[in-house]
Amino acid sequence: MAKPHLLFLFTTILCTSLGCSGAQIMNKDSKTVPDNETIYRVSKQLCWGCIGESLQFLFEHNMARAKKWELPLAWDGQLQRYAQWWASQRKSDCKLQHSFPENQFKLGENIFWGSGSGWTPSNAVDAWTDEEKFYNYDANTCAEGQMCGHYTQIVWRSTRRIGCARVVCANGDVFMTCNYDPPGNYVGERPY
Repeated sequence: MAKPHLLFLFTTILCTSLGCSGAQIMNKDSKTVPDNETIYRVSKQLCWGCIGESLQFLFEHNMARAKKWELPLAWDGQLQRYAQWWASQRKSDCKLQHSFPENQFKLGENIFWGSGSGWTPSNAVDAWTDEEKFYNYDANTCAEGQMCGHYTQIVWRSTRRIGCARVVCANGDVFMTCNYDPPGNYVGERPY
């Protein structure tokens, strides 16, 4: 059985990221602890594999930001739910297209598609950050014919929150998306 303080910490982290509500009880140290009904309800909402994927997305983003001395991003449950919704819309046809739904929150976005089901969040973030080699900071431009916007969104100085999702599509390929708030990539501004 889990130690009470570990259960409290784990459930608090889950409830913070998922926005739990429900009956609460107080422990002897006057800390709020979710009751069993709340814990059960939260556990039914969770994609247990998604927790590990969320940590991978967040860790890889924050490592890239640390290299530029930028503040780490925080995981945001609302952004994750939006990313999960958008990714689920793509499950029947995973291929990348340049027609995205108008994003109601005016968020930054990075997307990744990979053939086969073995692609991980780390692979997606590595592909995006690999664009750094094409970015010229002094000129604030990308090498002709190359992409840099995925990379610059990741390290954008004013971005504070992230939410991502990964789905395996009907054809066995992988689609991943990350949303950023506030968004980056403003013309004429440097990312860091």
